[in-house]
Amino acid sequence: MNILTGKHLSRRAMLRGAGAAIALPFLDAMKPALAAPAKSVGNARRIAVVYVPNGIVIKDWKPAGTELEFTRILKPLEPFKSDITLLQQLANHAAQNAKGGGHARATGSFLSGVSPKYTAGADVQSGVTFDQIAAKRWANETRVASLQLGCEDSRMVGNCDTGSSCAYTNSLSWKDEHTPLPVEVNPRSVFERLFGTVDPSLPADVRARRAMYRRSILDATKENAQKMVSELGAADRRKMDEYLTGVREVEKRIELAEKEEIVPPIEKPSGIPFSYRDYVKLMFDLQVIAFQSDLTRVSTMMLGREGSVRTYPEIGVPDPHHPLTHHRGHPDFIEKVTKINCFHVELFAYFLEKLRNTSDGDGSLLDHSSILYGSALSDGNQHSNYDLPLVMAGHAGGLKGGRIFAAAEKTPVSNLFVDMLQRSGLEVEKFADSTGRLSL
Repeated sequence: MNILTGKHLSRRAMLRGAGAAIALPFLDAMKPALAAPAKSVGNARRIAVVYVPNGIVIKDWKPAGTELEFTRILKPLEPFKSDITLLQQLANHAAQNAKGGGHARATGSFLSGVSPKYTAGADVQSGVTFDQIAAKRWANETRVASLQLGCEDSRMVGNCDTGSSCAYTNSLSWKDEHTPLPVEVNPRSVFERLFGTVDPSLPADVRARRAMYRRSILDATKENAQKMVSELGAADRRKMDEYLTGVREVEKRIELAEKEEIVPPIEKPSGIPFSYRDYVKLMFDLQVIAFQSDLTRVSTMMLGREGSVRTYPEIGVPDPHHPLTHHRGHPDFIEKVTKINCFHVELFAYFLEKLRNTSDGDGSLLDHSSILYGSALSDGNQHSNYDLPLVMAGHAGGLKGGRIFAAAEKTPVSNLFVDMLQRSGLEVEKFADSTGRLSL
C-alpha cells in the first residue's frame, strides 16, 4: 500500500466496461509501501524497431568525422542528441548470402540473421527474429505479446520481388522459421486489440456493430474510472488524467479517419487517416499508449514495405519511392530520395518526443526503451547490405547516447540484437550469426 494515498493497486489492474478493458499506466499507488527505489516495478524494458524501406542516401546520412554531427537527414534528431547513438559498419551477411530479390533478401533476414529461402510460394522460410525472443520471454507479463505495425499494404502471398515471396518484403517479425507475422495497418484494429474485448475472430461487420453499440471505450469505463481516480493521490490523478486524455485523443482521431470521405479512385481501409503524416503519428501514438500501460513491451513498425512505391506529394515528391532509389547517380532523383529520408526521420523524432515526455516509474518511457531506427539496405541503388544506416535511441540498460559507435568493418548486425536483448534484461549470449555482443 502506498503510504501517501493508502491505496495499493496491482500493476495488472484495469478499468473495465461493456466491451472494454483499459490497462493503467504505472502509478505511485502501484509501489509497495516503503519499497526501495532500485528496480522499481514501473521500470519494465521495452524494445521497438522502426523500419524504413529502400535504403537511405548515405552521403546525407553519415557524418564526415567521428563525432556525432547532424547531417541533413539526421537533423530532426538533434534535440535528442543525448538520447541516440549512431551505429556504423554493421552488416547483414544473411541477406548478402541469400538468393532472390535484393529487397526480399534484406527484410527477410534483417531481424533474424537467417537467409530466407528463395521462393514465391507458401513454403517460406527464414528464422525467428530477435524481437520475438523478447516477446516470448515477456508474454506472460503483458496482454499483447508484441505489435507488428505497418503503414502500407501487407499482403503475404505472391511474388513481390524477382521470384521472392511478399512475406519477405511485407513483414519484419517471424515467430519461428516458417511463420512470418503480418503487419497490422489499420489503427482501429490495433486500438481494439489493445483495449477492446470484442472477439477478433468475429466477422468484421459484427465487430463494427458491437463497437458502435459500445460507443467510446472511455464512455464504457467512465464509472469505474471515476471511482478509481477518486481514491488516488494528487500525482496519480494527474497521471490518470493525462493517460485517459491521450487514449481518448487517439480514439477521436481514428473516428475522424473513419468519417473522412475520399473521392474515388483513392481507397483506404476504414480508420486510416488520408494524410501519411497523420497516419504514421497515429500509429506511433498507439505504440506509446501500449508501452505506457504495459499492454506490450515489444513492437515493430514498417513506415513502408520494402520495395515501396508510395508517393509523397505532401513534401513535393509525387514520384514512387522505389524507382527513385535506383537513381544511377541522377541528382534530381537523389534529391527526392533524400527528402523522403528526411521526412521519415522527422516522423521518428515525433515518436521519440512522445516517449521522452511520457513518465514511467523513475524516468520516462525513452529511459526504459531500446529503439532501433533504420533500414536493412544502405545504398538502395546497389541493394547494399553493408554499413547499414542505423540509429539506437533510448537508455535501457544504461546506454548513454550522444555519440557515434563504429564497429569493426562488416560486424554482423545480429551482435546489436544480442546487445539490445541483454540491455532489456534477457540472458542471451548468441543470436543467429552473431559473433558476440556489440559493446555499446
